[in-house]
Amino acid sequence: MFKIFGGGESEREALILFGSESENRDEKIEIKNPYDGKVVSSYPVCTADDALRALEIAKVAAPAAAISPLHQRIAWLKDVANKLREQKEDFAKLIVNEIAKPIHFARIEVERCAETIELTASELISFSGETIPTDATPSGRKATAYYRRKPVGVAVCITPFNFPLNLIAHKIAPALGAGNAVVLKPTPEAPLTAYKFARLFVDSEYAIKDALSVVYGDAEVGSALVKSHIPRVISFTGSVGVGKIISSQAGIKKLSLELGGNAATYIDKSANLAAAATKCAFGSFYNSGQVCISLQRIYVHQDIYDEFAQLMAEETKKLKVGSPYEDDTFMGPLINEDAIHRAKSWVASAKDEGAKILTGGEEIDGIFPPTVVSNVTDDMKIVCEEVFAPIVSLVSVPDIDTALEKINNSPYGLQYSIFTDSLKEAKKFIEASESGGVVVNDIPTVRFDVQPYGGVKLSGIGREGPKFALEEFTEIQSVVIFDE
Repeated sequence: MFKIFGGGESEREALILFGSESENRDEKIEIKNPYDGKVVSSYPVCTADDALRALEIAKVAAPAAAISPLHQRIAWLKDVANKLREQKEDFAKLIVNEIAKPIHFARIEVERCAETIELTASELISFSGETIPTDATPSGRKATAYYRRKPVGVAVCITPFNFPLNLIAHKIAPALGAGNAVVLKPTPEAPLTAYKFARLFVDSEYAIKDALSVVYGDAEVGSALVKSHIPRVISFTGSVGVGKIISSQAGIKKLSLELGGNAATYIDKSANLAAAATKCAFGSFYNSGQVCISLQRIYVHQDIYDEFAQLMAEETKKLKVGSPYEDDTFMGPLINEDAIHRAKSWVASAKDEGAKILTGGEEIDGIFPPTVVSNVTDDMKIVCEEVFAPIVSLVSVPDIDTALEKINNSPYGLQYSIFTDSLKEAKKFIEASESGGVVVNDIPTVRFDVQPYGGVKLSGIGREGPKFALEEFTEIQSVVIFDE
């Protein structure tokens, strides 16, 4: 097992952060590595009272955060990004320990996290309002008018396990950078990753006192944060079920909800099939399929269906599955036993309904392998709901119009893609796709941290990406000044 940050046993304990003060509890929950079952970290049990205490601290800190100099907040973010890079390997190994993400991809996540913070700092320089011509209409009159963006005050950020570092950065970097105070409730699966990351902010020489707090827990703590009148913004990434609960409990607040998807692609008969199969294998099984934009449905033109299915199975078999601690491992285990059981049930259901398993489907040494399913039809459960496991389904279609109809026939709408050499087909796909994002000639799993990211329908509301998240964490204030 890797040694993290060079400390002793206490270095494996996440603590509660009430602003700049850390606090422990006798009652703790242990986190076991999903690959080997060893205890790798722990976090203190928190209550609703802890959540409310953190919110009160944020409320007191918010006015100072709002008037803090922009140069201080930019320096703060840059300092955290620099410190993160200095500790890149430690953070990467910590991610492997807590969620068993393969080390190669854990290192990439740390680098992306630093880039996300730096992008936010860059956006802050030009993040401003504009002047308004009040005499643009006959009923108007001359005045000095403009709008400006003000911090919302207090933001609550709730994050998932699959990207336990970068998805925190996508929330708290813009929230703090905009001049807010933040209460973070990270995933229970990776508490130490979140705690160590938060300490970079809290311990920075440029930190705004008490602007960031961290509490842990599930429904009780989450509900206390969401229901409180103190936060103005609730930013959540997670399941549709929890998103619906947040929507019903939040009251009149700004909500930014990224709630998952059922990502799909269409393989046109003009596409480079070998290249498409290689990319689709990556997009389907990256992070064990535990990605909101993990490729789950592949619609293939009937003329090339059999050829593509064979290529897809061959590319999938090339992926190394095993220990997440080895540099060349592509895919490790799912997050827990419940996830494995769900994956098995998906496959069993598909087989009962007449689908064929081209490769995978059977658990090996505690790991559910990359699984390609063919002969899938529209009414099968495996294509109707979000799987969140290393399973991809192949569906034969006669043309792009049929593919679009089937792709859009989903309650989700996060990201879709198309593989084609036809500009006409690509443009048709872009126009008709009911989704927050479209990718041409690559997988829908592509996400650049600089881009706007979010979905339509049950995939959520609002957008992430530094520039766009800054809008979520600020309010527009209109100003009109008359000379007399």
